[in-house]
Amino acid sequence: MNRSLVDQLIETVHQELIPKLQIESIAPHDPVKISYLPQPWQKVGAGNYAAVVYHPDYPSWVVKIYAPGRPGFEEEVEVYRRLGSHPAFSECLYATDSFLILKRLHGVTLYDCMQLGLRIPKQVIIDIDQALDYARKQGLYPHDVHGRNVMMYEGRGLVVDISDFLHEDKCSKWDNLKKAYYLLYRPILSPLRLKIPYFLLDIVRKTYRFFSKLKKAGDRIFQKLSRKHNNKTHS
Repeated sequence: MNRSLVDQLIETVHQELIPKLQIESIAPHDPVKISYLPQPWQKVGAGNYAAVVYHPDYPSWVVKIYAPGRPGFEEEVEVYRRLGSHPAFSECLYATDSFLILKRLHGVTLYDCMQLGLRIPKQVIIDIDQALDYARKQGLYPHDVHGRNVMMYEGRGLVVDISDFLHEDKCSKWDNLKKAYYLLYRPILSPLRLKIPYFLLDIVRKTYRFFSKLKKAGDRIFQKLSRKHNNKTHS
């Protein structure tokens, strides 16, 4: 890492990006909106809480900026502190005032791989699995790990979004994606090299979300009924 370049980037962010950038969160479940991004900064992506941009003079790093009033900045800084340096994760080089400077990860999300018909080798899944195990050993709780939050680069797996890794509630998204990979993708879809259009992927995603919510509601009802039954038994 070139420390002098990083220092120059930090100065550029403070002087040229933050004073001029206009970013807002219109709805908590929709991506944030960048109303104005000064030149020559370019947008990489946007999530529900923050946007990611980069400067062409500093292609090895990105800047993640949280929209005003959106939570998660302090938690994300803590997650990166615990992760330290690992090949499957980004690294935080600097963080202050609701923005982070991160090592840039290159690759294609597994979600986009399906749309492009790119073969996803088994090593990608193994890499991500091992990275999540590493995170657990650092006292973290891998959460919200799905096809849009993991990437493939030169046949290896990367984890892109770690912002929810302090959430202790159980999340089965990655386990379910792995099941689909081994039961459906490897034996059927991978040999065919099918390009699955986004509208079909979105149907699968929304159907999965619907049944996940249904299962959670059913689990809550079952737990309440079990508690009532146990209370009656002991009374």
